[in-house]
Amino acid sequence: MGHSADKVELLVLGGTWSAYPRSYREWFVKRCLDAMNEVTSESLADAQRLNEDARHRNVGLVIETRPDWVTPAEVRHLRQLGVTKVQLGVQSLDDRILALNGRGHDVATSQLASRMLRLAGFKLHLHWMPNLLGASPETDREDFGRLWSDPALRPDELKIYPCSIIEGTELHRRWRSGLYEPYDDETLVQLVADCKATIPSYCRVNRVFRDIPADDIVAGSKRSNLRQLVQRRLAEEGRACGCIRCREVRGSPVTAADLQFTSMSYETPDTREHFLSAESASRRLAGFLRLSFPSRLHSRPPYMPSCPRSATRL
Repeated sequence: MGHSADKVELLVLGGTWSAYPRSYREWFVKRCLDAMNEVTSESLADAQRLNEDARHRNVGLVIETRPDWVTPAEVRHLRQLGVTKVQLGVQSLDDRILALNGRGHDVATSQLASRMLRLAGFKLHLHWMPNLLGASPETDREDFGRLWSDPALRPDELKIYPCSIIEGTELHRRWRSGLYEPYDDETLVQLVADCKATIPSYCRVNRVFRDIPADDIVAGSKRSNLRQLVQRRLAEEGRACGCIRCREVRGSPVTAADLQFTSMSYETPDTREHFLSAESASRRLAGFLRLSFPSRLHSRPPYMPSCPRSATRL
């Protein structure tokens, strides 16, 4: 697409990465690095060493998994692979909703997984899904608030995935039986707008709609430009989303003289997080840095061979 490829962020998305055999995962990452290095290495460790000075350097490796697959052994292996960010499908923060939808894990599992990943130095990217079976716009608003009020969560990044009904699924069967009805577009736009207006400035919202072809969606919103509709609604109501993506300077001109440096801090059960940013007077974001300082109690967690006193998550 015309961009320089000297720095590459590699995203391995879809499914549950941790469910694949370890040997396959190591082979897969090695071959990705081999492609960037333009040479075949004997081992993953060799490929990682070569990539440090390669023409196409891997500066970020992202995988996607489930909370119940995050274990001490898995955290250790992710570090060995060179993973820098983990996308975690928490979907809901209500045990009743998780059980109704057959998710297979509870909120406590999501909290523990988030804590382990953050303490190990990973950037934390959560997925949240409104409109699940048993939810309502009111309960979804409350549920979304728990992402920020619960110190064990407070993600660095977020994807909002409104539930879509796909043929052959259990939710499709419930919908056909009249036991489940997804929100209409107007309700969904207002809900997501209300949620986005509450997002803290340290979080980036990457998506507000799942990339599913409209022809595959039997029921539920097919508005792939949902983010645009939500932004328009917020503007009409005199509100704005304060997330990183919405505040980026992008193509707007900015000079160093226009910027002021700000710092905000927030607590998790195991760390003190610092979000350092360079912003214009109108809060347009030119750059930022995350610093995570583990508490003294957790400075050397048992599931890691070593843990620095601080970690930086760009």
